[in-house]
Amino acid sequence: MTALRIGHGYDVHRLAEGRRLVLGGVEIPWEKGLLGHSDADVLVHAVMDALCGAAGLGDIGRLFPDTDPAYKGISSLLLLAEVGRRLTELGFDVVNIDATLLAQAPKVGPYKQAMEENIASVLGVDRERVNVKATTEEGLGFTGDGSGMAAHAVVLIEKR
Repeated sequence: MTALRIGHGYDVHRLAEGRRLVLGGVEIPWEKGLLGHSDADVLVHAVMDALCGAAGLGDIGRLFPDTDPAYKGISSLLLLAEVGRRLTELGFDVVNIDATLLAQAPKVGPYKQAMEENIASVLGVDRERVNVKATTEEGLGFTGDGSGMAAHAVVLIEKR
């Protein structure tokens, strides 16, 4: 059996007035934020789900249910740290992470390096192992009309 495992994660959140916009652990000044029980960091949520899938841990809804008041408003980076701890406990190392944010606006190019650094730092890996991309959907669908954001992530982990 190979020591390598691949995971895919996907997450989506609605945009809402009166919420902070946090992506990859970076607060981005904008008129709306993502609605959710935690800070609703759609990018980090997709990464966590991909890591959980690769390691056979289920998904973030199982690990951190939105019915649990302990996670109300929590930073998704803290949840990512817990996923990382569980991976380490199971003997897995992160080989690489490739994540894509789908959002019509705002432009996140100036923040991508900080997002990569946040994710890498929390997981204890080199920044070069984390790649964040962003794309619009040319005005199509819920991300294109500005009512929400989505993210995909693909990860490769290796058993020590």
